[in-house]
Amino acid sequence: MAFESLSEKLETTFRKLKGKGRLTEMDINEAMRDVRLALLEADVNFKLVKDFVNRISEKSKNKEVLESLSPAQMVIKIVNDELTALMGSENKKLNLSSKSPSVVMMVGLQGAGKTTNAAKLALNQKKLGKRPLLVACDVYRPAAIDQLIKLGKDTDVPVFEQGKGNPVQIAEAGIAHAKKFGNDLVIIDTAGRLHIDEELMQELISIKEAVKPSEIMLVVDAMTGQDAVNVAQSFDEKLDITGLLLSKLDGDARGGAALSVTAMTGKPIKFTGTGEKMDKLEPFYPDRMASRILGMGDVLSLIEKAEKSFDEKKATELAEKLKKNKFTLADYYDQLVQIKSMGSLEDIAAMIPGMSGLKGVKPDEDIMKKTEAMILSMTPKERENPNILGSSRKKRIAAGSGTNVSDLNRLLKQYEMMNKMVKSMTAGGKKRKKLGKMGGFPGISGFPGF
Repeated sequence: MAFESLSEKLETTFRKLKGKGRLTEMDINEAMRDVRLALLEADVNFKLVKDFVNRISEKSKNKEVLESLSPAQMVIKIVNDELTALMGSENKKLNLSSKSPSVVMMVGLQGAGKTTNAAKLALNQKKLGKRPLLVACDVYRPAAIDQLIKLGKDTDVPVFEQGKGNPVQIAEAGIAHAKKFGNDLVIIDTAGRLHIDEELMQELISIKEAVKPSEIMLVVDAMTGQDAVNVAQSFDEKLDITGLLLSKLDGDARGGAALSVTAMTGKPIKFTGTGEKMDKLEPFYPDRMASRILGMGDVLSLIEKAEKSFDEKKATELAEKLKKNKFTLADYYDQLVQIKSMGSLEDIAAMIPGMSGLKGVKPDEDIMKKTEAMILSMTPKERENPNILGSSRKKRIAAGSGTNVSDLNRLLKQYEMMNKMVKSMTAGGKKRKKLGKMGGFPGISGFPGF
């Protein structure tokens, strides 16, 4: 994952500071040297690193900081604030026109993930109530139009295309089509090149002049590091881009692009691509990213993920069962499914404050898969009443799920622990009105894999 190495190095640096009761200027200098090296290794622009470290060092050597009761925490807060400012301070929304349809131009080099992220953005906006239309203006790359059509089907978003025609005319025709059929958002997938050239830029300028987009979104590959900054500056110079979408942030990117590109161009990162699936596009929040880099978790994003996977009907049914102190293995399975829909356990754990400190300990996805298989191998009666599971039933379930009896016994023990937790939370008739609002799960630590 992006930032993993940077996060580890910064946490090690600050752990040393926390071990000191009082900080001296020498302590600050040593810590800033480590911070500087960590940022340079993360491929952050050299000049940016120098200015960044100088600001932190100056603020950290303030008399009030050095003489405070917890100087290390004060320094971490300063770093957190500066990291947030470096990445743009606050989340910036998509620029939408007051006059329908709003037009978004997707631009970038070939291979950055422009076409895929155009579809992801369309799906993202569709979920927010928009009626998007994808327009295929990449008439050069083989199969680009076919790819967009397929992605449109996958996301249930209409695609306008006219084959290998003139990109400017296709863009204009796409907007006319949107007006006719009531699409209030047009996302134009423009052509990319393997490198920046005058022909590419002139075509994009012509499209911009013809359709007057409210947003020019540059898709930048996070894996390219400092090259991403150079690309952003070149596109911005010619097109005056309004925002950036950082793709492939789930890969082995060192994070330098995310930390550098806004500071170097003055243009905000608005979205990040965090996976291959169409729903893996997230708004970019500089403050949340800074917290995650410093190992402080990201509770707000975790809550938002939970809300997206929240099944209100099942939550209401579960709440009624909890009032009666009933929590079956079928309910346990439902909660498991909701947690799975939030993403990988490793990603979820990274958002929980304190979990990042467990270096080398990663949630076990296989245990969750085994748990799911074992519960699905049970009969409805067995899920409702696990007490009837004798030796022969356990052997049948283990064989049917590709596990063994000891795995099943471990699951039953975990379930019993969670059942006791539920009963204690509703003991004495004092029911918690919002018992685990996200489907009612009593505590993620009670689930397999954590």
